[in-house]
Amino acid sequence: MSTHNMSPESLMMSHGYKPELSQGAVKCPIFQTSTFEYKTAEEGKAFFEIAYGLREKGPQEELGLIYSRINNPNLEILENRLCLWDRADDCAVFESGMSAISTVLLEFLKPGDLLVHGNPLYGGTDHFINHFLPKIGIHTLDVHPDESEENIIKMISESGKGDKLAMIFLETPANPTNAIVDIESYKRISDHFSNKEKQVLLTVDNTYMGPLWQHPLQFGADIVLYSATKYIGGHSDLIAGAVLSTAELMVRVKTLRTFLGNMLSPNSAWLLLRSLETLKVRMDQQTKNAQEIAQFLSQHPKVEKVYYLGLLKEGTKEFTIYKKQCEAPGAMISFDIKGGEKEAFLFMNSLKLFKIAVSLGSTESLVQHPITMTHAGVDPEHRTQMGITDKLIRLSIGIENAKDIIWDIEQALA
Repeated sequence: MSTHNMSPESLMMSHGYKPELSQGAVKCPIFQTSTFEYKTAEEGKAFFEIAYGLREKGPQEELGLIYSRINNPNLEILENRLCLWDRADDCAVFESGMSAISTVLLEFLKPGDLLVHGNPLYGGTDHFINHFLPKIGIHTLDVHPDESEENIIKMISESGKGDKLAMIFLETPANPTNAIVDIESYKRISDHFSNKEKQVLLTVDNTYMGPLWQHPLQFGADIVLYSATKYIGGHSDLIAGAVLSTAELMVRVKTLRTFLGNMLSPNSAWLLLRSLETLKVRMDQQTKNAQEIAQFLSQHPKVEKVYYLGLLKEGTKEFTIYKKQCEAPGAMISFDIKGGEKEAFLFMNSLKLFKIAVSLGSTESLVQHPITMTHAGVDPEHRTQMGITDKLIRLSIGIENAKDIIWDIEQALA
């Protein structure tokens, strides 16, 4: 019989799990344990030799279960399944998206290095990059979505720190404006400043689009990050993060995770395994709803401008990037309401179906005001440059009936 390559959504039900190892349970149990028994002292020695890099693994040898700070069945099965969407060698899951981001930045940057980052960024990421990293001697340089490849190379060179460039960090599309940039273009920039002694890493936070609608590793990114709290979790009931990359880079990420101790708990990993089974169904419905809602907003007289990938004009640079990189326009919509904070708050307070809450990607629709909420800690000058103003409202579209969502928006605008 001919072989058949299963799609990720089909493999989410069983990949990486052997029922015979768990009393035949169809679903993976929660391995709520801190430590694991070794069959012999020799086996314990062998496991630690591999875990601490004292020797290479044998051809048929696997890292045995040692301690849940290092490895746990729930974490390992979850990591194996997440690799399928992005076709990554390996994955590490964390207790939050910010712990995933901070671990990557701390592992691959050192004092004196230069980090180039896109704008805008999630408020927590922006704060860590611009307020914490300088304290430990790491230099930062921000670039904007409309900068050309040539101008960015020039900016880095003229900074006098081009030889110290260690990483480029992007969000695309960006939170909260849906600004989109060409991942392949930034890969060329990182290659330009790489040499035999060092590789400049390209890291992409794919939370807004992943893991279904965009796959940065396929466009040259070296590392992809997620706040797994969002679409991957999808139910507003857990906090988690994920990092995916090559086997070589993931050894470093997992080693630092071991010593920082910021791995995901077995219970949260089990909940994410549950969520992965419905991930495609949920995300398909969310983007379908969002496309209808974006069209409605774009024609409403009280809406000044809508920021949504599905509304990009054909023939523009942004549209070309979107069609190349993305498989759907996503389910995050931002828009400028006519007026300012007063009108924005009146609209938000009048919604009945939407919840006023931060986060995104869950089954319920959420609304928030970035300038006073998620991006309140971003420097005011940066916010202005990024178009994060008093009139900007961000919507995360859920799986409710699209007609009900539109009714709620319409009555609140009224």
